[in-house]
Amino acid sequence: MRKLVAFAALALVGTCASAADNGVYLGVGLSADATLDGGQFQSDLDIKDRPYKLILGIRPVDFFGVEVNYLDFGTARRAQVLPDLDVSAKAKFYDAFAIGYLPLPLVDLYAKAGLVRWDADVQLTTIAGPQPRVSDSGTDFAYGAGAQLRFGSLAARLEY
Repeated sequence: MRKLVAFAALALVGTCASAADNGVYLGVGLSADATLDGGQFQSDLDIKDRPYKLILGIRPVDFFGVEVNYLDFGTARRAQVLPDLDVSAKAKFYDAFAIGYLPLPLVDLYAKAGLVRWDADVQLTTIAGPQPRVSDSGTDFAYGAGAQLRFGSLAARLEY
């Protein structure tokens, strides 16, 4: 199962300002867009909950950090893919990353790599009624990159 999400995140760093704030930080991210497998029906999806992300990290030095995240994609529903068919899916992710930063004045560019644990559920309802829920989970290698604009001890991120 492969999902791609671009996130905009606001992170609060709990140390005093320097070239780049170092220390423990907390953040929250909101999805800017979600690309789902089988995109031909993407415009017909009813996304009930906006995907969100909770972030906990530590940046001991300007060039390196470690971060754990909880990512909830919410529930997406597609009614009447075929006559009398309803599909509902939800997914949650737990991940841990090592992050390499390139600190520039006001902006940090970064790349990250780590592991993601995902859990997904799909529910099909047909003319015969609800079908057994299908659940799947796994652990995969994950990576990403982004830019972080710093405002003192606050930062706004855009990442992929």
